[in-house]
Amino acid sequence: MRSAQRLARARAALESFFVGDALSMPVHWYYNPLDIQRQFPGGVRKMEAAPAVHPSSIMSLHSTNAGGRGKQGKNAQGEIVGDVILKDKRKFWGVGNQHYHQGMPAGENTLNAWCARLLMRSISTHGGYDQSCFLQDYISFMTSEKPQHPDTYAESYHRGFFANLQAGKPQDQCGAVTHDTPSIGGLVTIIPLAIYLLLKHTTIDNVQLVCRQHLYLTHPDETLGRVCDSLVMLIYELLERPDGQDPMPLLSTAGKAIPKTDIATLVKKAPSDLHVIGRLYSSACYITDSYPCMLFLAGKYQPDIKAALIANTNAGGENAHRGAVLGSIVGLISGNGCGELYDQLQHKESITSEIDRLILI
Repeated sequence: MRSAQRLARARAALESFFVGDALSMPVHWYYNPLDIQRQFPGGVRKMEAAPAVHPSSIMSLHSTNAGGRGKQGKNAQGEIVGDVILKDKRKFWGVGNQHYHQGMPAGENTLNAWCARLLMRSISTHGGYDQSCFLQDYISFMTSEKPQHPDTYAESYHRGFFANLQAGKPQDQCGAVTHDTPSIGGLVTIIPLAIYLLLKHTTIDNVQLVCRQHLYLTHPDETLGRVCDSLVMLIYELLERPDGQDPMPLLSTAGKAIPKTDIATLVKKAPSDLHVIGRLYSSACYITDSYPCMLFLAGKYQPDIKAALIANTNAGGENAHRGAVLGSIVGLISGNGCGELYDQLQHKESITSEIDRLILI
């Protein structure tokens, strides 16, 4: 029998997951926090639409035929962006200062969060997690002639996956390896998968195994795999944590997945968020930096989900996917949702229904 407390924590984690992503969407990949303040005086404190101009966008440098950066344009086989995925969005690539999420309204989620929703629906539809079913659902979702999501940008891993698929590789071997494979974006779909499996009382060892196997479908990297194990263990410990138990030792233990990381000391002694995020650690996607940054924010601001997610957003960099993971962790600690921020999500009703089906299946 699932306890009411575990279900409340799971629900809070998933609600805050989508809030963390959507709150940061308008300033996603703003690497100078001052640019956030210029466009949003006082910082982002509620859901906002994507601005017309992105001051630090390098979307024009990203390959439209593979993962990572590189040449844009058609080759003999066509083009991944426009011909295979993002079929209505190719015209926005190659444009200077183009916002990665151009045209998206306040409260909208990025593509990776939409893929987390896809995973949740796949589990509910098929009566459980099945790797081959998820891959079929993912491929259909991404290649649909009628767009199934509103985003303009697809991360490196999406482009690399479909480049490999077009080259004839088996679906379960299409995960591409680039300089940014070990990134926090790879952990986004791990959150709902881990929560679902743990609520089913699957053993922690098996949950870690299944989550690693799922991760490697798109992010085959050993360092990221170890962090995935750490994250799954942290989710388990927070889901099962007795009332009143200090979560800081759990966050500190999770931080050891990245060598020389001391989360407790950072929380106690760091003079500011930007001293940690942008100075001690990069604000970029790379997991050796983004995971400690996420844990630092969780430790400093817990159990206040709203404060944690606002701080994460205004720190800039890879704040959307870092925010999704952060929201889930602080949500598990708090056991309460984000209130008005959750109400501001574009697809609140659909997301709520998908969460209900996932945690009650």
